[in-house]
Amino acid sequence: MKHTEELILIGGGGHCRSCIDVIEMDGRFTICGIVDDKEALDSPLLKYPLLGREEDLPKLSQSCRNFLITIGQIKSPEPRIRLFEHLKQLGMTLPVIVSPRAHVSPQAMLGEGTIIMHDALVNAGASVGRNCIINTKALIEHDAVIEEHCHISTAAVVNGAAKVQRCSFVGSNAVLREHIVVGEGSIVSAGVTVLRNITPRSVLRHQFS
Repeated sequence: MKHTEELILIGGGGHCRSCIDVIEMDGRFTICGIVDDKEALDSPLLKYPLLGREEDLPKLSQSCRNFLITIGQIKSPEPRIRLFEHLKQLGMTLPVIVSPRAHVSPQAMLGEGTIIMHDALVNAGASVGRNCIINTKALIEHDAVIEEHCHISTAAVVNGAAKVQRCSFVGSNAVLREHIVVGEGSIVSAGVTVLRNITPRSVLRHQFS
């Protein structure tokens, strides 16, 4: 029987359900349960037990060393950043999770705590930082850089050598032209095409050319 390591998930919402599907298909980890500040997990799809709240992490870290943050990131990266830093202070391991249905080039780099969802593609020379979500069918082209704490949403395209600076969000079906830079803490809404650099903490809701 194949040996697997134990893993605790933090956050029990919709993104967690998608992460569970990827983790189970990957097969490298056995999910022990979920940490969530709600008293009970209200979705019958979450078949794993509620292990406690965020305040219980120090105690849980004594019995399990692997954690994955399964809170989504749309409005703000702050909850994921705060949890990531807390887990690092506790000395925990945040593994990289890659769906067997995704492709990550051997020449690409992935940072700790990052998850690559089903049918995503991370091409040669691309770099994805720590604690990122590369969501279903997203494309990270050759030599692109995704800095830490970013979410690249479903079917978004980050073209060759483009850079998405830390703590940014790129919405579903958005397209970033090659070589452009999305400034730190920016939000690119769904379907937007970005053809030139954008300044930090920008919010783009329309075409940006």
